Amino acid sequence: MIGRLNHVAIAVPDLDAASRQYRQVLGAKVSAPQDEPDHGVTVVFVELPNSKIELLYPLGEESPIAAFLERNPSGGMHHLCYEVDDILAARDRLKAEGARVLGDGEPKIGAHGKPVLFLHPKDFCGTLVELEQV
Repeated sequence: MIGRLNHVAIAVPDLDAASRQYRQVLGAKVSAPQDEPDHGVTVVFVELPNSKIELLYPLGEESPIAAFLERNPSGGMHHLCYEVDDILAARDRLKAEGARVLGDGEPKIGAHGKPVLFLHPKDFCGTLVELEQV
């Protein structure tokens, strides 16, 4: 059901510093910051040959990333994103298997302009999982 790994998301306490580190120290191509108000984050994508790293920074005090950074002040891995061909079929199959879809269960549009859903980390070895329709 899942396809390729789309990205690994890392919450960061300083988006400019993290972007600079990936760009200057690791020599990566780094996108401009992009606000995603529906998700409460500002994102930057680090382009890799086979995937991406998504740097997450809180957009507002109600951001889920703000709460994550309170618990993890240095930042850290936040979630993995896998591609799926049909997000509604994937959601229905996962729910039938007992997996919990976060929120109201309806896809939202993600940072790539495509439908996304998040799955409860307790159902996936303690890891928050995002599904993105390709």
